[in-house]
Amino acid sequence: MKAFFRSLTFLMAEKSGWGKPLPAGHYRGVAVHESFGSYVAQVAEISIDKGKLKVHKVDCAIDCGLAVNPAGVKAQMEGCIVFGLTALLYGEITLEKGKVKQRNFHDYKIARMNEAPQIEVHIVNSTEKMGGAGEPGVPPVAPAIANAIFAATGKRIRKLPLQPSDLT
Repeated sequence: MKAFFRSLTFLMAEKSGWGKPLPAGHYRGVAVHESFGSYVAQVAEISIDKGKLKVHKVDCAIDCGLAVNPAGVKAQMEGCIVFGLTALLYGEITLEKGKVKQRNFHDYKIARMNEAPQIEVHIVNSTEKMGGAGEPGVPPVAPAIANAIFAATGKRIRKLPLQPSDLT
């Protein structure tokens, strides 16, 4: 295992409190992704109450090499997490009479502020080659939440967007 990947996973475990007890009814899931020369790990904390998912927190660690603008990297990861949450919850494109039904944001639902989890972004102090920070934070969101749902329900999520039957 490369040193930078090891430092990413150790940082994520430490910052997310992995292995420490959670409040009753809360569950964690983890996912790791690599793209655009960056590595991202995310831990999602969720609960399910009466078939309704609540994502409480997402801890995110990124190794994008030298982070010239850490505030920009943090902002990108926060946006990526909300965008990934949107895909998980609402990201369905449907056809009607051969045309895409969702034409714009008036009929394509996106995650709202009240659905956004607490997000903590941790940047690995790295000397690796610089990578991207605009896209790599999106792919691990849904798998981290899906793994937390598996911890809560024993069901594997195989299709998005999430369906109510996935939460029972």
